[in-house]
Amino acid sequence: MLTSSSATPALGRLGFWRGGALLMPEMATAVERLGYGTIWIGGSPDADLAIAEQLLNATENVTIATGIVNIWKSPATKVAASFHRLEKTHPGRFMLGVGIGHREALGDQYQKPYSALVSYLDTLDAAGVPAKRRVISALGPRTLTLSAERAAGTHPYMTTPAHTRFARDLVGPGPLVAPEQRLVPHTDAAAAREAARAFLSPYLSLSNYRRTLESHGFTAAELDGDATDAAVDALAPHGTPVELAAAVQAQLDAGADHVCVQLLPAREDPLPTLEALADQLDLPRVVTSAR
Repeated sequence: MLTSSSATPALGRLGFWRGGALLMPEMATAVERLGYGTIWIGGSPDADLAIAEQLLNATENVTIATGIVNIWKSPATKVAASFHRLEKTHPGRFMLGVGIGHREALGDQYQKPYSALVSYLDTLDAAGVPAKRRVISALGPRTLTLSAERAAGTHPYMTTPAHTRFARDLVGPGPLVAPEQRLVPHTDAAAAREAARAFLSPYLSLSNYRRTLESHGFTAAELDGDATDAAVDALAPHGTPVELAAAVQAQLDAGADHVCVQLLPAREDPLPTLEALADQLDLPRVVTSAR
């Protein structure tokens, strides 16, 4: 049985991506008021989707999405049950992002990932989770095509506008392309690059991201070691709100429907930068009821 709403939730042009452990309900309320259309929960949230429920309860209209539920960690049957629980109390406001994670983190469990992803989607279908209410974290042609055929579209992570352009060309004009974009809100280049490198270092050792980046404009030499300054700046742009807004606009100009920003360092208060970015990109403020 399908849920009461099978339409793709309204994501808006701009969203906010943050690790679930750092995403508090009061922060979600503030982000909603700034005009961000979607709040993305990072860090492989559990199958019970309890954190999504907390954020939905704390807000009124903003879409809450997972970026992403790991298919090896969270069984599809449990995720589907959680989806229906959220849909009952907050119809149309939750987007389920799923993905296959990383071979390096899963070892022998990571076998035939594409087939495992297809099987996961089959289970979601059987449990009545509409395709238009989910996105796939897709990087390569095969999973991008799958995201267009079996989901609302794709939520790529650790990519650049070059990949966004590639994804848009491959999936065509209809499916959603909603990349994550890292930003460092510091004008001191040395300090900004230090923060960016601390974040990027573990990701640049993962085969799926390296393969994708090397297929879309980077050489291995640029990404090896601490990565070159030019590569760091391209992967995690830094600067003033005007410069950060330009980095977001570059994703939109490359074909993104929606860009979810992740601010670095992760533990700094994101709200001042989110407010400045909202001003630069003309996000309409949202009036919510007192809670």
